[in-house]
Amino acid sequence: MSTLQKLGGWAGLVHALAYIVAMVILVALVLPAREAGIERYVAFVAGNRAVVDGLNFVGYWVGAVTLVLMVLALYDRLKTAAPAGAQVAAAFGLIWAALIIGSGNLMLRNTGVVAELYALNPTQAASTWLILEAVENGITSGNEIVGSLWVLLVCAIGWRTGLLGRALSAFGVAISLAGLLTVIPSLFDTMVMVFGPGMIVWSVWIGLALLRRQ
Repeated sequence: MSTLQKLGGWAGLVHALAYIVAMVILVALVLPAREAGIERYVAFVAGNRAVVDGLNFVGYWVGAVTLVLMVLALYDRLKTAAPAGAQVAAAFGLIWAALIIGSGNLMLRNTGVVAELYALNPTQAASTWLILEAVENGITSGNEIVGSLWVLLVCAIGWRTGLLGRALSAFGVAISLAGLLTVIPSLFDTMVMVFGPGMIVWSVWIGLALLRRQ
């Protein structure tokens, strides 16, 4: 087993943990404020920058860095058996990581901008937040297509070659199809709730698979 695959294995476990922590913060603290209305949410952001920035750092930056290690480790595992397919899959994975970093940088900057503006004009701060949030969603296209394509390609190769195990590969194909369906507006909320938790399970499973001897 290569050192890169070991790093990727541990990265898969940390990646899942990062999203679990982010989801707990999101559900426990952030979503209640958001559901109370945009004005209340902006007030929450302005008064709780540490919470919001912590959520964004863990969810975006930790998630993206560990994702890069996972992508490279999976490429290392699959490249001999399927060199062309592994390269294409790795390209989508790295693009996904770059989009996450871009979104994360924007969100980390947004909280400071909105907090400063809220002290001067709360109404304008709310309007500005909506615009900035739309831009952030636009970076990732507001769906899970890129990440789903990476998972789908990796698991298709894993299924064909047997290098990831049939059960793990089948699970990955299933959640990637759910992620691709997020492009349909009427299915977005449902499919995100399948893809998101599914990716946590898949990341743990991938991490353990990479840590096992090939």
